[in-house]
Amino acid sequence: MSSTEHPESRARTARAAAPPAAPPPSEAGESGRAGEPRGAAEGETLGTVTLPGLTLAVRRPRRAAAQEPAGGSGQDTAAGGDTREAALYVHGLGGSSRNWSALMRELAGDVDGEAVDLPGFGDSPPPDDGDYSISAHARAVIRHLDAGDRRPVHLLGNSLGGAVATRVAAVRPDLVRTLTLVSPALPEVPPPRGAWPTAMLAVPGVAALFGRITRDWPAERCAGGVLGLCYGDPARVTPEDFAAAAAEYERRARLPYFWDAMARSTRGLVDAYTLSGQHALWRQAERVLAPTLLIYGVRDQLVAFRMARRASAAFRDSRLLAMPEAGHVAMMEYPEIVAGAVRELIHDAARAARRSDGHPAGAAPRDPGNPER
Repeated sequence: MSSTEHPESRARTARAAAPPAAPPPSEAGESGRAGEPRGAAEGETLGTVTLPGLTLAVRRPRRAAAQEPAGGSGQDTAAGGDTREAALYVHGLGGSSRNWSALMRELAGDVDGEAVDLPGFGDSPPPDDGDYSISAHARAVIRHLDAGDRRPVHLLGNSLGGAVATRVAAVRPDLVRTLTLVSPALPEVPPPRGAWPTAMLAVPGVAALFGRITRDWPAERCAGGVLGLCYGDPARVTPEDFAAAAAEYERRARLPYFWDAMARSTRGLVDAYTLSGQHALWRQAERVLAPTLLIYGVRDQLVAFRMARRASAAFRDSRLLAMPEAGHVAMMEYPEIVAGAVRELIHDAARAARRSDGHPAGAAPRDPGNPER
C-alpha cells in the first residue's frame, strides 16, 4: 500500500482487513469505575502504583510467559535466580501500555519489562494537578522509577512516549541503561500532513467539538481510523487486534476525562516544540548519554522519516533501524524485528560496560544461561 494514500482510505482498508470480531469476555478484576484497571490480557498482569498525587497502571508479562530467546537467555534457570535487567515501556499519545504487549512478549526472556500507562491514559486516572505537559509525564516516569528498585532500566518510548523518554534520559542519566525510541515525537516543522488533525486537538475547544462529532460513531469506525493512520499496512491488523482496539476505544471514549487528557497532552507536546535553550527537546537529545536505538518507519504519517537523519546526528551514541514497510508503531507491526534490534542494543551495551570495567576489548559478557561464556 502506498504511504501517500489518504488516511481515510487506509482506515477503510484496516476495517476491511480486520473485521470486528465479538468483543472479548469481561476479564477478571474488570471495573466499571473510571481509571481503575480492568484486568489484563492473557499472559499479562495489570496492577497500580500509587504515588502522592498520582496513580499509574503498570502492565507486566506473567512470569510464566517469559520464554527462552534466540541466542541466549537472561534467566539463570539452573540457579533459579532472575538475572534479567529491567525495562520500562512508555506509550504514545492516545495509546496505552497495551501498545507494547507484543514486544514485551518477544523480549520477556531478555529483560524484566513492564509498560506504564501515562496519567490519564489506558487504566491510569488523571493526575491530581491536571498537568499533562511533557515534563509532567517525564516526572511521572521518574517518580515511578525512583519509587522502585528497578533502575537503571532499558527505557523504550513511542511517539509522545519517545519525547518523554528523551527528557528522562537527558535529565536523569542514572535511570537509563539504554534508550530505544520508536518514531519519537521530537520537534518537526512543518509537521507531516497526517499529524495536522492531531495537532488541532491543542486548539481550545477542538477536542470537545470532535468528541461531539464522533459521539455516535461506531467504535469500529474510530478504531479503524486510528489503525489506518498508525500502521504502515493496515492489512496487518488481525481481527483479534482490531476487536481489542475497538473495545478499548469504546471504553476510553466513555471516560469523562478522555478528550481532556488528549487535548492537554497534545497541547503539552506542541508547547514542548516551542521551547528553546536547555529545555528544548533537540538540545536534550544531544545530552543523552545512554546508547540509543532509533526506529523510524518509512510509511509513518505522523513522524516524517526524514527526521531519522536529524535524530541520528543529535543522539551521540545512536544507531538507526529504518523499516521500509512500517508506519508509526513499528513495535506493534513488526515486533520480532524490533525485538531483535533491541536485543542487539542491550547485548552491545553490556559488552561495552564490561570493557569499561577492565575486561579485554572484544570480550563478550557472560551469558547466565551458558557458564562457559
